[in-house]
Amino acid sequence: MLAPWTAPDGHVTIATTGEEGGRVRRVVAGAVIVAVVVALTACGGSGGGNASAEVQKEAALFQIDQIEKTWHRAASTHDIDLMMTIWAPDASFTIGGATSSGKAAIRAVLAAAGPFQPQNHWVSDTPAYKIRTTVNGDKGTLYFECHYVDVKTGKLVKVVGADQDVQKIGGKWLITNSVASSPTLKP
Repeated sequence: MLAPWTAPDGHVTIATTGEEGGRVRRVVAGAVIVAVVVALTACGGSGGGNASAEVQKEAALFQIDQIEKTWHRAASTHDIDLMMTIWAPDASFTIGGATSSGKAAIRAVLAAAGPFQPQNHWVSDTPAYKIRTTVNGDKGTLYFECHYVDVKTGKLVKVVGADQDVQKIGGKWLITNSVASSPTLKP
């Protein structure tokens, strides 16, 4: 007898595509984190404090990494409101040598940027090996590159590197300072 999630040909279906698949992946990722926390908490003993601190650090790194994912989802879907959910109220953003301070000013700069223009149908992606994340208590850093690809032509239209300071504010990790520029390759 086959399990309900097993297709008649014997293949197992774990996730779907699209928005539902994204939800399934988030639920699975959350369940894995909870399982790790429960397993490490159950270990107890004299090393429990170190294990707990390590779990908290890993959880913070995971939450900081979600900033990058939100950034690219927002840029790929022209969702400026979603983009603004990852910025602290008094954040600063420097691009092209000009610095904007506060969410309203940052929103204006981003709304005028290429990824948010309605005529541009770009997908924003980051090569995983180019993401760097650090955490120290309630502060951290996040670096990633945005590779914008035109959906129609499949051509790379823009590459931007973003170096951020992040902080946990009100229980949520937010960008407090970001500096963006075009990264250059060096031999």
